[in-house]
This record gives sequence, structure tokens and C-alpha cells, in this order.
Amino acid sequence: MTQTIAPRLRTLVLLLLAAACALLAAAGPASAHAALTGSDPREGAVVDKAPAQVSLTFSESVSMDDDSLRVLDPKGKRVDDGKPAGTGGTTYSVKLHAGLPDGTYTVTYQVVSADSHPVSGAYTFSVGAPSDTSVSVSAQGAGGGFVGGLYGVGRYVSYAGFAVLVGGAAFVLACWPRGSGVRVVQRFVVSGWLALTAATLLLLLLRGSYTGSGKVADVFDLGLLGEVLQTKAGAALVSRLLLLAAAALFVAVLFGAYDKREDEEKRDLTFGLAVGGSVVAAGLAATWAMSEHASVGLQAGLAMPVDVVHLIAVATWLGGLTALLVALYRGPADTPVPALAVRRFSRVAFGSVIALVVTGTYQSWRQLGSWTAFTDTRYGQLLLVKIGLVTVLVGVAYFSRRWTAQLAEAAPAVAGAARGAGKASGSAAVQAAAKTAGKASGNTSAKGSGKETGSGNAKVAEKGSGAAEDSGGSRRAAQLARQRAAVDAARQKRQRDADPNRFGLRRSVLAEASVAVVLLVVTTVLTQTEPGRTEEEAKAAGTSSATGSAPSTGAVTLDMPFDTGSQNGKGVIRVELDPARVGANDMHLYVERPDGTAFDIPEVKVALTQKAQDIGPLPVVPDHITTGHWSASGVQVPMAGDWEVAVTVRTSDIDQVTVSKNAQIG
Repeated sequence: MTQTIAPRLRTLVLLLLAAACALLAAAGPASAHAALTGSDPREGAVVDKAPAQVSLTFSESVSMDDDSLRVLDPKGKRVDDGKPAGTGGTTYSVKLHAGLPDGTYTVTYQVVSADSHPVSGAYTFSVGAPSDTSVSVSAQGAGGGFVGGLYGVGRYVSYAGFAVLVGGAAFVLACWPRGSGVRVVQRFVVSGWLALTAATLLLLLLRGSYTGSGKVADVFDLGLLGEVLQTKAGAALVSRLLLLAAAALFVAVLFGAYDKREDEEKRDLTFGLAVGGSVVAAGLAATWAMSEHASVGLQAGLAMPVDVVHLIAVATWLGGLTALLVALYRGPADTPVPALAVRRFSRVAFGSVIALVVTGTYQSWRQLGSWTAFTDTRYGQLLLVKIGLVTVLVGVAYFSRRWTAQLAEAAPAVAGAARGAGKASGSAAVQAAAKTAGKASGNTSAKGSGKETGSGNAKVAEKGSGAAEDSGGSRRAAQLARQRAAVDAARQKRQRDADPNRFGLRRSVLAEASVAVVLLVVTTVLTQTEPGRTEEEAKAAGTSSATGSAPSTGAVTLDMPFDTGSQNGKGVIRVELDPARVGANDMHLYVERPDGTAFDIPEVKVALTQKAQDIGPLPVVPDHITTGHWSASGVQVPMAGDWEVAVTVRTSDIDQVTVSKNAQIG
């Protein structure tokens, strides 16, 4: 039986790895998990007087510093007083300077959502009438750039390290206690601890720059690091480091004192290690649950322990599966993975899948909120991919169970034969060494007796020559013994792998592990993607979800005083255009006296003009609805831009006036 991977299996592995790389490349910066759901003034609004403050409302609580919320005039000069004031964690406002002139003002914000992800964006409003502005807002959202990419790599490595550490240790304790003495398994688990520790330190150093300026130089700013330690995400990373110190002690005992115990003594120590390891694993998982998705939104008190169970189940299944793969492919020939260990892991994996289904169903309901979010949001689409991968993984695991059931139960006998062959090989090597040494000794003795009557100098030379030959013979014997031992080890490995059932198991486990890699990538991307519930709330509120794009405009309201010069020729006309976008719009006009009472006039006409593109005037003839109210539906706006809305008001046969204001439409 050949030991190479079958061509079809190799193709599957390559395709899955390519899919994982594509997901990594498409992940990009972390999506914002708090959406801007409201603002005052609204984006695109044209107000008569400069507001006293600007306020923003988010879908979940956010944290700000003095520079998080800025208001800039058309020349780019800051016109706010700084130090945003918060209300309940979701609404923040900043006061503006008094006496601001007319023009277009830009509002920029960069905050950190309660689930630790940076959120940034910008929008404009105008006082009096829109104007040109020199403010240029960078298209790059918070959490992007080189620092953002490096932070994303740290997240992937940390999740992978957690799975390897927890899953590998669980595989040894629950399935294969003798595996604690296998060098490749030891290296596998220790590599998981090293990867998680290094990634945690990297995330802690990058955190300040990642949520702030994005500059590489800020990574080494100790003052910024001190601020990070005071945040929820910083406290979670420090807690993770402390728990990793306890995990190091656990790993040292597992591969030290535990490995040296006899089987009976191991049973007594297994329970204590299992309890201690479970506590450390739960603590490590909690550092994610307490600082990310589960810590905010609906039922956070229930969602966090559910998330801990979900993470541990993922790590036990995927990490244990990879540990099994390493043991099957790289384990020593004289210590093969027994069928009993594979059956035990099959049961552990089945329990993990049940836990994943239950906790995953709850998380899906909590993060999506509706069936349409499965297809209408990126989070839902990624979740469908994850569900499909889990289904494929369970299907491949079914074939692994079949190979396990058929696995030759004669593995102990094979191992015993291998050990016997090893002993015979060792005995043969010793005999060969003795024989070689004996020949060397005989040659030396013969040479010595033949030259007994020679001079003293010749005898000394012969003794030296005999000693050199004796030493050379010993080295050759040792080298021959090592070569024979290597040949015997290779023969033992061929005998072990000749079992078709074991070879089939190795191939199916390799396929499982390949799917598991992609599944772990998708899971990590999900933790960086805006939940479907939040995205739908942002859409319902008419805003864009948080990567630097501006919120939707909504309706535009323009109040224009008029005076035709007649006795009853004074009043105010209000124009409402909804939704103030390119295409069809609804227009409503309200005419009021200076005291606020509605009244009718003989005629109202409207014209829309965009002077920059030389479009218009486009006439609009509204219908009279009731006292002081006119309306027109299907008003077409051909393109976005700064439009002049001109209203002609006639209060008598000869008295009329045209008033106008500009509005940003589209």
C-alpha cells in the first residue's frame, strides 16, 4: 500500500487551503460592530441657524476620547469645543462655537464599539446654504492599513493557538494518555501555547494604534499602552497572559510528572489535570467572550457563557483532530495510535458537535434576528458558509468512524512484534560490534607477536597502531548499529502503515483537518464581521454601517420666509422632499402665516436647478391638498448634487415673489 496521498485527496486539500487563503485575503479590516443610527443635524440637512451642538447616536455603546468627534468648517478649521459628552453610552454630543457663518460643515468620528472594534465615518450638513469645502476625509476606515492587517493576523494566530493548545491537551488526557510521552504530540501542544502567547502580546502592543491613529510608531508608545490597559479589551488581553502562565504549568505537568507515572497512577492524576485544564481553558475562552460580540446586545449575561462553551467545543474538536493527524503521520513507529484512542476521540468529537449545534443555533438567532439576514447581510452569508463546512466535516468524520471500526485490533501485536524486532536488532548490533572489536583485537595481537624481537621503538609504534585500529573498529561498530536500527525503524513503520484500514483512517483524518482549517478561518472572520442584526438596524435607520461611509440623507426640509408686499403677503413656506435621493421623490409644501397658522394662497410653483451641471430649471406643479398644504409625487431628480429649490408664491392677482434655498440631494 502506497503511503502517498491519493491524487483526489491531494486536490481536495489544495482547494481547501486555497479557499482559506481567499477568505484571509477578503477579510480586510475588521468591520465596525456599532452603526451610526442617528445624528442631529442629519447628514445633508440645511439649517437656518448654526446649531449649538452636534450629537451622534449609535446602535450600541461606544467609547470616545477628546478627539473622537470633530466638527470642521469649510476651510478645515475645527469649530467644536472638544470633550464629547455621553448619554447612556450610545449618544454623544459636542458643543460648537457661537456665531458660525453659513456654509458646509463636516462631522468626523472615530470611536471604539463595546465589542472592541473601531468605528469611523464622516458626513456633512450646511448652515444657510451649502458651500464648497476643502475638507477631505480619508477613505480608509478605522482598523485598516499595515497595523490593521497585522492586528488581523494576530487574531487568526491567537484562535489557532487556542485550538491547538486546548484540543491537543484534551486529546492526550481524554483519548490517549500514553501520547503524553510522544515527542511530536508534545511539540504540537507546546507550539499552540507559544503561538497564543506571542499573538496575545502582539495584539496588546498593537491595540492602541489599531483603534487610534493606525501609525506604526504608536505601537511603542508606552502612554498609549497605559490607556489600552484601562479598556475592556486591554484587560481581557492581560487576563489572557496571566491564564497562559497557568497553562504553562499545566503543560509542564502533563508532559513531565504525568508522563513518568505508571498507568495506574496516571488514572489518579488524570482527574485533577482535567479539572485544572478545564478551568484554564474556560478562562481563556472567557477573555474573548467578555470583550467581543457576546458582551453586548441581547441577553449578554447568557450569551457570554454560551460563547465560552462554543469556543471550547470548537477547540476540542478541531485541535484534537489536528493532534490525531499529527500522531498518525509523524508518530514513532513503535508507538502507533491505538484504535481505542481513535474511538474515544470520535465520541469526544461527537459531543463537541452537539455542543456546537446548540450554542451555534442560539448565537445565530441572537446575531441575525431574522431569516432574511442569512442572505441579505455579510454575517449571514458567512454563517451559511460555516454551516456548510460543519456539515461537510461531519460527513467526512462519518467515514473516519467507519475506518476506525475496521481498524486492525492486532495493533498491540504489531507493536509487540516491532519491539521484538527492535530488541533483536539491538542484540545483532551488539554482536556485530563485539565481532568487529574481536577482529580488531586479534589483528592487533598478531601484529604484536610477529614483531616481538624488534627494537623498542618498533614495539611502541605497533602498540599505537593497534590502539588506533581498535578505536576505529569500535566507531565502525557503533555506526553499523545505528544504521541497522534506522533500517529496522523504517521497516516497522512500513509494517504499521501497511494496514489498509489505518491508511484509510489517515487519509480521512487529513481531509477532516483540511476542512477544519477553512472552518477556523471562517469562524475568525465572523468575529470581525458586523452582526446581521446590527446591520439591518442600521439599514432600517437609513444609515450606512460603519466603514467610513456617510449615513443616508433622508428627507430634506427647507423653511423660506416670503413677503409679496401686499396686505396679507407675509409668511413662511416649508418645502419637504422625501427621500431626497436620485430618482422619484415626494414633495410637500406648507404655507403658514407669521403666527404659525396655515392659510391658502392662489398659486404655488416650484423649480429645481443644478447650476453646476447646467440642469434645469425643472418645473414642479403641486396639487392643493388642504388648507395651506400642497403635494406632488414622483418628482424626478436626475442626478445627485447641490440643487437650488426655487418657490414662486402668489398671494393676489398681481403680488408674487420667488424665494429659494439650496439643498444637497442624492
